[in-house]
Amino acid sequence: MKARRAYRNRREVEVAVLDALVDRGAEGMTVLELRTAVDADIDRIESALTELKRDGLIAVDNSKEDTVIKPDDRVIPEPGEEPPEPSILDELRKRLPF
Repeated sequence: MKARRAYRNRREVEVAVLDALVDRGAEGMTVLELRTAVDADIDRIESALTELKRDGLIAVDNSKEDTVIKPDDRVIPEPGEEPPEPSILDELRKRLPF
């Protein structure tokens, strides 16, 4: 599953993190799980997490043994909502280094 279209106009790594988190839903992911799911180095993932946290698009749960990162409810598409189709800008972002 992918994050809602409204939250896809971000850096590629941020979108990849959101998509991975949305795919896991309510159970969330640890940073190590995100590293395996997102094709980026740890520094870029950490920067993406910082930006997403600052914008309120993720929540960090420290209440358990491992720290778990979860997507904000507004990022998760409603059942039956169409998955976002890649736009021309999405395709350009993939091909051009920013």
